[in-house]
Order: sequence, then C-alpha cells, then structure tokens
Amino acid sequence: MLVLILWRVALTIGRDQAREVPPPTIARAAPRAIVLSTLTAPPASPRDTKGAALPEPNARTRPRPAMHRRKLPIGIQTFAKIRADDHYYVDKTGFIRQLVEEGSQYFLSRPRRFGKSLLLDTLGELFAGNEALFRGLAIHPHWDWTTRYPLIRLSFGGGVVRDRAELDRRVQDLLHRNQRALALPCRDDTDVVGCFAELIEQAHAATGERVVVLVDEYDKPILDNLTRPDLACEVRDGLRNLYSVIKDHDAHIRFAFLTGVSKFSKVSIFSGLNNLKDITIDARYSALCGYTEADVDTVFAPELAGLDRDEIRRWYNGYNWTGEAVYNPFDLLLLFDAREFRTWWFETGTPTFLVDLLTERGFFTPTLARLRADEALLSAFDVDHLATEALLWQTGYLTFTGSRRMGARLEYTLGYPNLEVESALNDSLVKALIGEPGRASELTSRLYDVLLAGDFEALRAHIASLFAAIPHQWHDGHPLARYEGYYASVFYSHFAALGLDLRPEDATSLGRIDLTLKFNDRIWLFEFKVVEQAPAGRALQQIKDRGYADKYRAAGRPIHLIGIEFSRESRTLVGFEVETL
Repeated sequence: MLVLILWRVALTIGRDQAREVPPPTIARAAPRAIVLSTLTAPPASPRDTKGAALPEPNARTRPRPAMHRRKLPIGIQTFAKIRADDHYYVDKTGFIRQLVEEGSQYFLSRPRRFGKSLLLDTLGELFAGNEALFRGLAIHPHWDWTTRYPLIRLSFGGGVVRDRAELDRRVQDLLHRNQRALALPCRDDTDVVGCFAELIEQAHAATGERVVVLVDEYDKPILDNLTRPDLACEVRDGLRNLYSVIKDHDAHIRFAFLTGVSKFSKVSIFSGLNNLKDITIDARYSALCGYTEADVDTVFAPELAGLDRDEIRRWYNGYNWTGEAVYNPFDLLLLFDAREFRTWWFETGTPTFLVDLLTERGFFTPTLARLRADEALLSAFDVDHLATEALLWQTGYLTFTGSRRMGARLEYTLGYPNLEVESALNDSLVKALIGEPGRASELTSRLYDVLLAGDFEALRAHIASLFAAIPHQWHDGHPLARYEGYYASVFYSHFAALGLDLRPEDATSLGRIDLTLKFNDRIWLFEFKVVEQAPAGRALQQIKDRGYADKYRAAGRPIHLIGIEFSRESRTLVGFEVETL
C-alpha cells in the first residue's frame, strides 16, 4: 500500500513539472563581420505562399506552442523600462562587450529613429552596474558587476537651439543635472568647458573609478541651424570646445561614446577630438543599431502572422553600413502595431531642407538609384560645405549597396535602402520639381491607372499634362543647359513615387537606356531627347539602333519602346513614339 501511495505522489509531481513552461528566451544578436562586395540582406529561409517558414527536409512537423506576444517598445528609449515592462528587446550587448574590450572612445553616426538613444541608455545601465536588467543577455556572464562607474550624460535631442547663447544655457542645464546626479558641484557654472572638465576630474577622484561619458545627438544644435550658416558655425565652434574636454581628460575616462545623425568632417567639430574611433562604417558594427533578418524571424516571430514576409523585407529592410543589412526599428514597430504598410519613418520627418537643396543644385534624380562616392566625399560634410552625396547617405535616404577597391582608392555604391524611402523621397522631389504639390499628387495617382490600362495615347496625354503643370516661372529658374536632365528627373521621380520597378540609366552592351520599367508583366523602355522645336524621332530611333530591347527579349514579355522628345523653345512635350515588340 505504501508503495502505491509513493508511486501516485511521484506521478503527480511529474505531471506538475511537465506543466511548467520555461520563460521565453531573448534572441542574441552576436557581432558579425561581412566582407563587402555587393551588399544584400542574408538569404531568407524557404517559405510557403503565406510567408511561413517551411520545415527543413526530413524534419518532423510538430504542433508549435503558442508564442508569447510582448509589448511593442514604440518610442521607448529607456532600457530599464523595456526590460521591466515585458517589451520586445533585441539583444545588442554582444556588440557592446566587443566595443568595451577593444577600445574606450567611439563615435557612431546613424539616421534618426534608429535606436541610438536606447543604445546609449543600455551602456549607461551597464556601467552603472544594474545587473538585474541584464540577466539572460549575452554580456551578463562576462561583466564585473561589483564595479560601478560614475556617469556623465549629455543629450541634445530635446528642443531647438536658436543661437550660441541658448547653446551655452542648454549645456549649463545638462551639466547641472550631472552635478546633482554625482553630488559634485562646479566652482563656476557659467564656464561650461571648465565645469565639464572639473566634473570628470572630481568624479574620478571621488569614486576611484574613471568616468563614462555618453553624448547623444551631439550634432543636433548644428543641424537645427543649417539654413543659417553663420549661426551654425557659431554653434559648431561652441560644441567643438565642449567636446575637446574629452580628449584632454583621457586619463580620467573609462569609456566615451558619441552618437548623432551627421558625420561632420574631422577638421571641423572633431579637430580637437581625433582620438575617437569612428565605427560608422565598420562592418563589424553594421547591425549595432537596427533589426536584422534573424531578429525579425526570432524575437518578433509572434508579430509576423498575417503579414507578408517578403513585403516586410521589400518595404523596410536594406540599411547597410558595409556589413549586415538591417531594418529601421521604428518602421517595424509601427507596422506590427497598425498591421499596415506605410511610409512610417519618412512621415515623421519630411526632409524639406534636403529636397530644397537637391532642387536648387539641379540634382539629376535618376542617379539616386545608383550613386558612386569615395570615402573622402562621404566625409565632406560641414556647415559651409554640404556634399550632396554625404547628406543623402548620412540622413538615411541612401545606403551602401556595394564597393570596390581601385588601387589606393575605395569607392562605394549608394542606393535606396528600400521601397519606403524610394517612393516617399521621390514623391517629395517631384512635388518640388513641378512646384505644384497638389497637382503632382493628383497626377501620380492617375499614372498608375494609365499604366495598368496600357493605353499609350492616355500615357502621352498624361506626360503632356505632367509638364504642362509646371508654372512658367518655375522653368525660368532652370538654365537651358539643364533641361534634358530636368525633364528626365521630373519623369523619373514621378514614376518612382509609385514604388514601381524602375531601372534608371539601365546599362546594355551598346549604351544606357534612360529608364526601364517592369510593370504589369510588360517591359517599358524610355528614351528622352531635347529638340529645338519640331520632333526629330531621334529618341525612338536610338532605342532601335542600339538594340536596347535585346537585353529583355529572353523574358518573353511584351516590350514597349517609347521615345519622348521635349521642345527647348516651347518647354512642352512635342514627340511621343511607341513601338511594341
């Protein structure tokens, strides 16, 4: 009888243990280094028509347990809040460990809303020794939790600095906060450079540990004033003096990390801070901010149901800093929340300054899809010298798509990261190029219907309406020498605003097609020419003479050859010829 009772007790305990479900683990994003040649996202695993992962060959198909859905950390930049309130978190501490072990002072540039502030807050909690927040993360078993380092944090993310005096007041306020946190006063609060230096020295002396300095949005006061170069230079000089303290106090600093959107040239704001290691385009840290393909498929697996995985990739993946491609975190979190594909990131900050600059400089917009630049050009970013390529790249509207070494020269290829940026940026550009935003939006909506119908007479009338919508005074602002490029830019951006499959400057064995469109199971080849008055038929003839269509004959689809001619005198469409193969 006793044996029977013991057997039943053991059986009950076994059943209770079987009911216990271990807590969900957090996927770890380990550092990766990828040699750059042509940058692409990692190959996706095989999927069925609904986007679900297919089982490996010979693997048994088992019922999957229900996945735990966590809270979406939309707009949350506080590491402790994310960890304490059951939000999704992509573990970046593997990268952090590598940074701490291999250096002590770093600079990182990333576009807005890419997780820079969360990264800095994570660093702050780590050096503060808040061990409980890191349990289960990659760095936890490798960190000395008995040591706590004094922290100095400076963030310029809030508000707008309108002049040098306001910058000094902002810095004073930030230093006051750090004085209170460290319980260490400055002798002269009005001397911001002296106070910053004094805080570093005192914190080291008071705790016996060297100081950790974290600076977020280091460049925002400058960017706030780019339209006023003289003021921007004053603000830049003030920040340069402040940041030079970090270099001068290297002996007192355990770790320093500065982040921002822009990467100002070293001869300007960083002339006094050349000891910072710039990891902006270090392949090992390409995924330091942002979500990788693996992160989406593991950490966010509970959110993928009902969403087309390929569309998620097409819309939001593709940002690359010479290593592993990543998604913009802001886009994905809003997608998972609203369950709708939209230009979430772009809508939060329309790049008016960038669009105005591109139109003022007569930038040839078809080159946005494939732009070449070397290291020096991408670093040529300063208040009085804003290189177009550097501005497009640093703000996140273009990203690295490839590179090649030519002797001592390293050249990069830049392109759109994804569909969101391509369509939204060109939508803004075509509105600026035409000068009538409302009319441009109306025409873009109509274009899709015209293409879908395959009505070439309607397409001719549509293109004529597109250029007729440009006010006469708008033409006068563009020199004659730019006309062909200007018309091509308007036409290209008009199409690209729809997010269609376009190939500007499409290379063939005998030349480049001005624009190739793949749509509705057809291939459209466009060639542009500027004539004096009467159409000469040269555009269509060039397509035929150079055999541009040969590249696509094997596809077995209808190929439309379309020659378009504009009059230099009347500034209108005067020639439109179509031939279908």
